[in-house]
Amino acid sequence: MFADLHQLSHHAAWRRQLEMLLESAGEGIYGIDLRGRCIFINRAGAEMLGYSADEVLGRNMHYLIHHSHADAALMPVHDCRIFKAFKEGQGCRVEDEVLWRRDGSAFPAEYASYPIRDGEAVVGAVVTFTDITERKRTQAALQVAHAELERRVAERTAELSTANLQLRQARDGLRRLSAHMNSVREEERAHIARDIHDDLGASLTAMQLELNWLRQRLDGQPEILAHIDAALDIGATAMGAVRRILNDLRPGVLDHLGLWAALECLLQDVQGRGALRCSFVCPPAVERCRLGREAEIAVYRIVQEVLTNVQRHAGAGRVALLARALDRDLVIAVEDDGCGMRVPAQPTSFGLLGMHERARAIGGELSIDSEPERGTVVSLRLPGVLA
Repeated sequence: MFADLHQLSHHAAWRRQLEMLLESAGEGIYGIDLRGRCIFINRAGAEMLGYSADEVLGRNMHYLIHHSHADAALMPVHDCRIFKAFKEGQGCRVEDEVLWRRDGSAFPAEYASYPIRDGEAVVGAVVTFTDITERKRTQAALQVAHAELERRVAERTAELSTANLQLRQARDGLRRLSAHMNSVREEERAHIARDIHDDLGASLTAMQLELNWLRQRLDGQPEILAHIDAALDIGATAMGAVRRILNDLRPGVLDHLGLWAALECLLQDVQGRGALRCSFVCPPAVERCRLGREAEIAVYRIVQEVLTNVQRHAGAGRVALLARALDRDLVIAVEDDGCGMRVPAQPTSFGLLGMHERARAIGGELSIDSEPERGTVVSLRLPGVLA
């Protein structure tokens, strides 16, 4: 096709090239003069509008294809943005209007209008337009899908929020139940301790008094005295066992002298039962701190559980109880030099779970730092309890 261009004049060849470019374009392209009349249109544009090119030439393009809005309301010429290209000498691009076909149907169009200049003078405008029906349909489908996705996400979020709220309520309920059961357990221990002290302790004391009275009156009968002395030794052993049981159930020193004295007695008792060397460090500023009855019982039970675990599982030779102040926070740490362990991400044993729950019930935080063969440090931090 281009081989025949040398037979045409330069102007004709240039014109022929323009015609070929216009006919090859996939977009609709037309030109208008200052009165809005079509001076050229390519095949794609004419077919998009439902006309032949000859039917469009010379006709006012506004009244032919751009006379109304999408809702069929008439569009005055002075509102037509296509004509602004030559009225104001500025180009424009529009994506939110419609063009009208020969059969009276409209289609969403994207178009651009630019002035045609002859030197400095504007003599018309060239308009490129595209049918964007498929794009609009795709956008609408995407919007519907997005809205549906948003709806499902909102529903799922609401379901998760409800589930989380129920889970928090259940967790709070379990913690309140745990705190209540700990309180009930402590009250039951105190009640049992009182009963043992009042009944069994009194009976053992009375028995020892009776045996001592009898021993004094059987002087000179060594065989009977030996049996009485054996019974007195058994009674003394039973009294010692009763005192240990009472101390485990509810140490009286905790109620009468407070937490720090009770912890010191606990360490002395642990050291007296075996080869575990115990030490206790409590600065005066911390020793003056009182936590309240429930909190002191919880701290005592946590330390008691830790020491029990050290005796049973750690194989340690030394354990230290350290109380210190960090600003207004109280930190109580139990350190041992035992075999250590791998700390689970979440506590699984009932002992660890119980210690964590006791700590949470009094507003504290329990942490365990341990590695195999490097000992264990169990720390309880109570924020804001120091003056």
